[in-house]
This record gives sequence, C-alpha cells and structure tokens, in this order.
Amino acid sequence: MIKKIGEYTMQFESTPSITGYGAVAGKKESEGPLGSCFDKIFYDAHAGQDSWEKAESTLQKEALSIALGKANRKPEDISYIFAGDLLNQCISSSYGLRDFNIPYLGQYGACSTMAQSLIMAAVMVESGGAQCSACVTSSHFCSAERQYRFPLEYGGQRTPTAQWTVTGAGSCIIENAKGNYPKVAYATVGKIVDMGVKDANNMGAAMAPAAAQTISNFLSDTNTSPSDYDMIFTGDLGKVGSDLLYQLLDEKKYNIRDNHRDCGLLIFDCEKQDVHAGGSGCGCAASVFCSAILNKMKNGELKNILLIATGALMSPTSTQQGESIPSVAHLVNIVI
Repeated sequence: MIKKIGEYTMQFESTPSITGYGAVAGKKESEGPLGSCFDKIFYDAHAGQDSWEKAESTLQKEALSIALGKANRKPEDISYIFAGDLLNQCISSSYGLRDFNIPYLGQYGACSTMAQSLIMAAVMVESGGAQCSACVTSSHFCSAERQYRFPLEYGGQRTPTAQWTVTGAGSCIIENAKGNYPKVAYATVGKIVDMGVKDANNMGAAMAPAAAQTISNFLSDTNTSPSDYDMIFTGDLGKVGSDLLYQLLDEKKYNIRDNHRDCGLLIFDCEKQDVHAGGSGCGCAASVFCSAILNKMKNGELKNILLIATGALMSPTSTQQGESIPSVAHLVNIVI
C-alpha cells in the first residue's frame, strides 16, 4: 500500500525489491573510474548496427536482458515495462524493446527518466497492479549530439560548462520479494522548475534548482536530515550544477557536501577524459545506479541512499526558438 507522507512524498509500505539489475556502457565510459562495474562494454559506438539510434536500442535490449537474467525472470514474467530515452518519440525504447513482447509504457523525463521509470515500476508493484515490473533507460553520445547540438563532423568547440552525454543504459526488475535485495522505500516526484536559464550547453545550471527543491521537499516531508543517509546521489548535474546545488541547499539550511556524489562526476575522470563539466544523459544515472551504486548496496557498503535524477525538459525546437529550459528532479529512497 502506498502512503502519502507530507505534501510531496509517497511511502512504499511493502518496499518493492530490486531483484535484478543490469548496466551497459560504451568505450569512453569503460575508461573512466567505474569501468569495471558495468556488466557489458560496447567498444564499437555502433554496437554492430548501422546507425547510432539502433545502437542505443541495442544498449536497452542488453541492459534489460542482463537484469532479467540476474532476477531469474523471463520476459513473459514481466507485467509492464517502463522505459525512456532522449530521442524524439523515445525511439530507442520502442525499437529496442519491441521483441520482448512486454506491455510497454514509454517515459520521458529527459535525464530524470531513470528515477521516473523506477518510481512507476515500484508504484505498479506496490499497488498490486503487477506482480513484476521492469524499467530501463538509455542515452548515446552520438545520437544525442545529432539531435540536440551539432553533427559530430562539424567539430564545434564545446564550452567549459558543457557535459558529455553518456553512452549507456541501466535496467531494474521490481517485485515484492523477500531476501537481501535493495528496496524502494520512499519517492518524491518533483515539480517543474524554470529559473530562466537558456544556455543549452549549461544543463547543470538549469537542473540544479529542481534538484534542490525536490531534495528539500523530501527532507521536510520525512523530517530527516542529509546526515541520515549513507549517500545522496544526483543524476547528472556535473561540476557546475553540483556547486550550484550546494549553494541553493545552504539557503534552505541543508548541507549535503559530505555525503553527496553526482553520477556525472563519478562515471568520468574530468581531468583525464576531457568531458568538461562531467557526464549527462538518461544513461548517466541509469548506468551508474544499476552498476556501482546497487553493487555497493548488495555488498553492504551502502544501506540507505537517495537517488535524485534530474532532467532538462527542453527540445531542439524550443532551444532554437529562444525558450528557457524548464527542469524536473525525481527522488527515490533505496534501502537494504
């Protein structure tokens, strides 16, 4: 049963379990600090396909297959799958998952999609609407660059605030199960926040206010403090966004500096890999959460964490028309 806590937060009384998870990544990601954590590496940017978009679909397919294997589940065991990506009409998800023959609910929250799809899968299981649900999210550097910025052949110079879209995908299997599994305890769905940022090469500045609002809403609703959690992970604020997040939370009297990590700063070595302000993309939080973070929960290093995935809700059209960038952040509390 789902119980409302405060204004914005829901409590999962049966705490649905993450019984299986999988993460895949590309060559550049494999060269970063978390390279050994991923289940599979694609050294070819095309993943054996004839387009980057098809390659991204392959990432989703592999991540889900790995998660199913770890959960000892087959596609026919899954009642619903929640999936999303960055491409128009979420084609990476629909094309990548069509052969699984699982009832499908497409998700779009930009880079917040991993947290959004995880919440939806948990809600479906907690409500009794599904015995077992799945979620999967992906991004691909080349497909995202082609859609949102410039063709790779253009060779444009990137600004210092720009982030590198992660080539990767993550997937979770959610069900009510007993055992030593990471479990979904609470979730806070964020509101759309728009502070007027218009620079599409500064996602951190656009998304940090949404992250600050959602984190403060959750802490207020649950009457907890940042120190109550082993770690607080944001999705892909990068260096610029993380610094801004600290300032915004300082104003609300919350200090998360000691136990905060950003997936966009964990997946790459910013000094050695020339990714400027860090990593981004739907696959950033997804691949880090479904590898390094959940691995640490399984082996007991982490027992109570917050995952806050952040998304910039603009499109190529809105950017070209000079619109500001609205953002959203969704929070999931995972315990073991």
